[in-house]
Amino acid sequence: MEKTIAIMLIAAIAATVLTGCMNNERNKSKELYSQIDHKDFTFQVDPETLALEVESDGITERASEPMEKMKVTNLQDSGNTMSWTYPEKGIDIELEKKEKYIDINIKSNKDEENLFSWPKVTGDGYMLPLNQGKYIPSDDPVWKEYLNEEKMKVIESFSMQFFAVEKSDYSVVYIIKNPYNNEIAFNTENDISFAFNHEFPSINKQKEYGFRIYVTEKNPVQVAKTYKNYLVEQGDFKTLGQKAEENSNIEKLYGAPHAYFWDRTVISEENINWTKLRDGIPDNLKLWIQELLNTKVDDGSELSKAFDNLDNLDYVDKYTKKRIVKSLSAVTLLKEFYNTEIFTQMDKTAQKQLDMGIYNLDPVELIDLNKRLLKSVLGNAVDPIEKWADANTVDVIKDMKQSGLENMWIGLDDWQEGFIKPELVKEAENQGYLIGTYDSYHSIHEPGKEKWETAKFKDTSLFENATVSNKDGNKIEGFQGQGRKLNPVLAMPSVKERVTSILNTGVTFNSWFLDTDGTGEIFDDYSPEHITTEAQDVQARIERLDYLQKEWGLVVGTEGGNDFANQTIAFAHGIETPSFSWMDEDMGKNKESEYYVGRYYSSTGGVPEMFSKQIPVKEKYKKLFLDTAYTIPLYKLVYNDSVITTHWWGWGTLKFEDEMANRMLYEILYNVPPLYHLDKNEWKKHKEAIVSHSKVWSTFSKKAIMEEMTDFQVLTDDRLVQMTKYGESLTVVANFSEDEFDFQGELIPSKSLLIIDGNDKTMYSPSK
Repeated sequence: MEKTIAIMLIAAIAATVLTGCMNNERNKSKELYSQIDHKDFTFQVDPETLALEVESDGITERASEPMEKMKVTNLQDSGNTMSWTYPEKGIDIELEKKEKYIDINIKSNKDEENLFSWPKVTGDGYMLPLNQGKYIPSDDPVWKEYLNEEKMKVIESFSMQFFAVEKSDYSVVYIIKNPYNNEIAFNTENDISFAFNHEFPSINKQKEYGFRIYVTEKNPVQVAKTYKNYLVEQGDFKTLGQKAEENSNIEKLYGAPHAYFWDRTVISEENINWTKLRDGIPDNLKLWIQELLNTKVDDGSELSKAFDNLDNLDYVDKYTKKRIVKSLSAVTLLKEFYNTEIFTQMDKTAQKQLDMGIYNLDPVELIDLNKRLLKSVLGNAVDPIEKWADANTVDVIKDMKQSGLENMWIGLDDWQEGFIKPELVKEAENQGYLIGTYDSYHSIHEPGKEKWETAKFKDTSLFENATVSNKDGNKIEGFQGQGRKLNPVLAMPSVKERVTSILNTGVTFNSWFLDTDGTGEIFDDYSPEHITTEAQDVQARIERLDYLQKEWGLVVGTEGGNDFANQTIAFAHGIETPSFSWMDEDMGKNKESEYYVGRYYSSTGGVPEMFSKQIPVKEKYKKLFLDTAYTIPLYKLVYNDSVITTHWWGWGTLKFEDEMANRMLYEILYNVPPLYHLDKNEWKKHKEAIVSHSKVWSTFSKKAIMEEMTDFQVLTDDRLVQMTKYGESLTVVANFSEDEFDFQGELIPSKSLLIIDGNDKTMYSPSK
């Protein structure tokens, strides 16, 4: 049995919608430049195989390949809609004609678990929102190898909920209406193809998924704008300007490079008179510090040896200084540091803190007490404690501002660094910067066996009572196989407790970074006591992002930035360059390899090796993750004026030594904040490169961020010269090739770009 239906869609209408912009004047009336040349098309469908064909301009293409024939019942055709049932599959199908698209809904009529696969697509190439966006030719050998038998969870792997298949003369665009419980399964036996699979979990009452299917030009701009207009239509889009109306601090992100600042030292080398320390440190203090290092500090036994060496040195060498600074910093974090036999004389502030009770002090008060205790014994061998933060932090922040870095987003590894260096947080805010802590509620470790601070919770019942179980009843492991995944629906009281306790110390962060909440790594929780769907998981993550923004006025960012969080977050790390070192033994584990990313360790208490060590990249990973020949700005075409996106924190702008120039060009072409890892040494080492690049990028970005990305073009056959446009008059032409390129009479050197701002033109060569 075969039934066909042909539906003619009305000629393309230039879609124009209203949204907010970046200032009060434009917020009143700002038109999106999302004019889509949707093509007229008809379609035919075979209910027995669910094969779908579209025809436009006389050319017929498959929008879905045929499945094996299935029994069909309840076939109905009412003119505007067509519906039928697959009784053996427990699936109902409904198609409806709309003005510009086909609307397809697929429902399960079973209460139990059910699966269905549709569509199955083939094409000449694919535009997929993998991170920023990729154009993948179907016969490309690099991508065929990578995608061989690959299965991707859609909400995790796709930054946005659509994909496009490039046909001979046009593209077919599929907007995914239900983002949950979807998987794409690739087949690369011949050219690349894939099937879209949907699971109907037994615990989920939502038994429907489907698509809007459009036909557009073979152009990523048309594809992305189709999706953007859909979001606006659904009320699911919010500009940065609208977000800034709720929190004006968001404007501090405009033109702001991003930098993680590392310094976990309570005291710096410059604060110590090393001759006086060597000659005058009391034996009882030295022995007490060594005891604490050996019993209370991870890897402290090695640090403790530095004090034995100190007695035998005529000159205190750099290595010994570093170990002693780390030792003093480590013990001053401990509640056990106070010893009545050693600390007998102290100032009034320290005595008052002791009178309050050590275990009643918050972390900032505890560190302040221990600094005062240490100073009371070491005397003039160390500076006054008010100066201990200057050399490593305050002076660097001041120099950044004086060097012309007007706006900055500064991140800390965790809130403990803010407790150690409250002066750093205060100085950053004084300079008009945003500064925030990293935080996470994804993994939870067994109480008493926590491997890292974010996996530790005061409510110790959570490990047994609030962790995620799969459909087999097994607990899902946490990050790196440690602990378990915490159900976000049940985590909110702990979120409020942690955030409140941190901010009540007086360390006034004005930004917050939540790890993984925007990555789409979400779960159905089958635990009988707290059954939770993927949709509920996502909603709980959005609620905690919203809590940070609304209750505390924080500028909120997350890892990933997948677009279910777009209305809440202001920035995201990972969309531009995702993590991939886990894929390669040389990068992740082989310490002898030139490609090894480095240890999560710093001998100085500053930037860990994995962020400061510069490495080359294997060609395979360049192709997959860095090569602009494959990258297309799908995310920016949708979200440039809504969410600020940059690299995953492990892949800072300077990390790949053989790709630095390309990445700096990319950062301007795509309006991506540079990302750095800094301490006083890294700042000194890279200051010139950071300042020179950031000034060009910031000047450009402050204008680009106010606009929608309106155009993207590939100007050469090898795809190495590309153009982006923001609004009506701001254009960038980037030449990634080794050859000079003539753009409208302007000669753009290799590895350079041209910025055109109305009548003003700026040539920029980051590598020169």
